[in-house]
Parts: sequence; structure tokens; C-alpha cells
Amino acid sequence: MRIAVTPGEPAGIGPDLMIMAAQETWPDGIALVAIANAEMLARRAQQLGLGVQLVPDDGGDTPLPKGQLRVIDLALPCPEILGTPQPAHAHYLLTSLRIATEGCQHGHFQALVTGPLQKSSINDAGIHFSGHTEYLAELTHTPRVVMMLATEGLRVALATTHLPLRQVADAIQPALLEEICRITDRDLRERFGLAQPRIKVCGLNPHAGEGGHLGREELDIIIPTLARLKASGLNLQGPYPADTVFTPHHLADADAILAMYHDQGLPVLKHLGFGRAVNITLGLPIIRTSVDHGTALDLAGTGQIDSGSFHTAVRYAAEMARHSNQPQAPATEPPAHYKQRVTHPKGH
Repeated sequence: MRIAVTPGEPAGIGPDLMIMAAQETWPDGIALVAIANAEMLARRAQQLGLGVQLVPDDGGDTPLPKGQLRVIDLALPCPEILGTPQPAHAHYLLTSLRIATEGCQHGHFQALVTGPLQKSSINDAGIHFSGHTEYLAELTHTPRVVMMLATEGLRVALATTHLPLRQVADAIQPALLEEICRITDRDLRERFGLAQPRIKVCGLNPHAGEGGHLGREELDIIIPTLARLKASGLNLQGPYPADTVFTPHHLADADAILAMYHDQGLPVLKHLGFGRAVNITLGLPIIRTSVDHGTALDLAGTGQIDSGSFHTAVRYAAEMARHSNQPQAPATEPPAHYKQRVTHPKGH
């Protein structure tokens, strides 16, 4: 199983995680392929005091011994400065994502694991970039994706993601909610092997609206939408007050919780599993997972980082690839990226 990894921001801890991953023997036939600048990875290995042999990727799927790492080598416009993101690296970062995505679409990888990016440096380069999730949706021409975070014992999908709180209520509309529920149900079936996913849905307002006294979104939008979807065969329950749905009693018979907004569901999940959680993008034609933390610029090159979330991201990517009943695209002739060093990354 070939899993592409984009380490992300060169000034952060993504390259550290990649070098540390090369020191391990991965189970279940997992073969990691870094899509990154080889010289940058070599410098980071030296800074960490870890030996690594960087092997040009030839498309092989045999896991390498400890201390070796397959690499698709991309040119870096200028050397990285630890702890200081540079806008000059923006095209390099987007190129790594494009190559990884194309590789998954052509069947050369079974999944993609993304390291943390510094969004501000990409935007400072004059390129609008709101995040991995939105960019991968654009690359794959996917009209709607769902952000889901998962850790042991809890999966939380989001109806809305990075919106100011005052805009959330307006965004919760029947069409959006139906799309989110259907995508979540489908991917839980196809990528997690659940025959009849049990999804519990949060209300938007305190006490799920208190019968309309604390807001009418539940009565006017959420309850009617869930009723239509349940009639079509989805196993949806709710809406539940968010302050009770995350209790053990409710979680015992739920495969996922659908929260209405970012800070309704994710604080609970991160409290439960920070460092062991993973960000998953549902709805894409490829499998994509990510670490649940940022670039940690101050820890780059120090060796004082926890790789638990990276391990979780790789494990979930492999499990989803095994469970997926989507037919894999047949492997085609590898693009030029796999045969030679990419010296001139294309612009976004």
C-alpha cells in the first residue's frame, strides 16, 4: 500500500515527522512516499541527528527498511529558515499537493496524508488559500466535502467549518445539511466499512432550541431535513443538545456525531484525543487524512515533538483504503514527476 505524504511547511515540524517516520518499520505493508525537496529533508535529518537514506521513488510498493525513505524530489526556490515561513515557498507547497492528488487519482497511491501548512505564507504570496480541504476539493472538482476529525471512540463531522460564528446560522440550510449528511453516511459505509452508520446530529442552539424558545433552526430546518433523510434510509438521530450528545450514554450507540459548527464539536474531540486524532476529508474521490495540529514553528528541528497524530493519520489512511469499495483507478503510465526531478514547479 503506497501512501503519499506531503510534509507541508518547510519551516515547521512536518519534515521532522517525515524523517522520524523513516526510522520506523510500518505495519501492514505500508510504503510511505514523501513528496518534498530531498535536500531539505536531508538537512532536517542532520539537524535532528538522525540518519536517513533518501531513495528516488520508482513506483515500488515494497516497504523499505528502517532508515530509508522514498522521495519524489521537488525543487525548493530557496533554503528553508527554521521557524520562519517564506512566501517564496508557496508554489512549492501547492505543487506537492497537486502531484500527490494526481498520483492518487491515477492509482499510484492509495491514500494521501498531509502535514501542516502555514496558510498565511501562501496568502502572503498573493495566492488565496483557505486550507487543504478547500484546495483538494478544487483540484478534484469536488463541489462539496465534509471535514471530519476522529480519534479512538469518537468521530465528529462538521456541517460548517471555518465560518465566523455570526454567519453559521444563515449557512445552516436544508440543501447544505442534506448534502453533508449524505456524504458522511456514504463515506462511513464505503471508507469505514459500516453497513448502516449511526449518525447523531447536534442542534444549532442551546438545548437544541428548547422547542423554539431558543431559536427556530431546529424546528424549521434541521428536524424536517433529518425526517426526509431518515425516510430515504439514512440512520440519523436528533437533533440533540450539544452539551449532552457527547456523554458516554449517547456515544455508546453512535458511529459519528454531526456538529453544526467548528467549535461545537472539535473541542470535545481534541480534549479526548489530542495528539492521537486525525483530520479526514470526506467526499473526495481520493482518501485524504491529516495531522490534527499546526506547524509548531518553534519546535522545528528540536526533536521535541510528538508524532502520535501522524501515526494516527497514516493508520486511518491505510484502514480507509482497505475498507474502500470504490474501484481503484487502474495504474497508468506515471507522470513525468515520477521519472525525474521537478525543477520548475508550476504555478497555482
